Amino acid sequence: MRLISWNIHKGIGGRDRKYSLQRIIDCIEVENPDLICLQEVDRLVHRSHFDDQPRLLAHYFHYHSIFQPTVHVGVGTYGNLLLSRWPIESRHRITLQQGLRKSRGAQLVLIDSPEGLLHVVHTHLGLNERERHWQIERLLGHMLFRSADNLATLIVGDFNDWRNTLADKALHENGFAQITAPIKNFRSFPAWLAIGSLDKAFMRGAIEIKQARIIKTSLSKSASDHLPLVIDLHLH
Repeated sequence: MRLISWNIHKGIGGRDRKYSLQRIIDCIEVENPDLICLQEVDRLVHRSHFDDQPRLLAHYFHYHSIFQPTVHVGVGTYGNLLLSRWPIESRHRITLQQGLRKSRGAQLVLIDSPEGLLHVVHTHLGLNERERHWQIERLLGHMLFRSADNLATLIVGDFNDWRNTLADKALHENGFAQITAPIKNFRSFPAWLAIGSLDKAFMRGAIEIKQARIIKTSLSKSASDHLPLVIDLHLH
């Protein structure tokens, strides 16, 4: 099965600042993923022509869809969107907002794939390092997360972790291995001249990674300010 994780920057190009959801769709379609995890997805916001991006993307791909709005912008919102080719057995949304900092969240989704149940945790963490460590500790200790301890689990998204400090602490201590390592091979930001490995993935349990890569095409470099992360995997 194939998963793509991508901060789409509301469909606004990182350099040309042009809004085009079609560029995002075209990049995703080339990869033909089974699971799509997108961050910074707009719903009814002026900068993206008041498009309902979660609805448009779900309709285009004909996938099961879960949207988690995290930040209000005018009359609209933006947040995390998960699309699945396969049925969704269960879904939960938890907040990862620390105090008065920008609202963040995580989606905890159980996918009924042809190879078995896969627990996917999709998130977008904060800009402050201490905040990110607090968010990961909160996520890993949350009762909804702990209830799936016996399942194969992927944690993916935009971690904003420039120094890669999360991998060796709470995640490692809870049995998670980093898929996106070494980080020099997974530089994803900024898209046009990527120097930071911000888009990450971690795994635990009966998962075999066949390949993980950053998509570096002329289209992906113009569609957003992040490059997409693609992971091919199997469940044992």
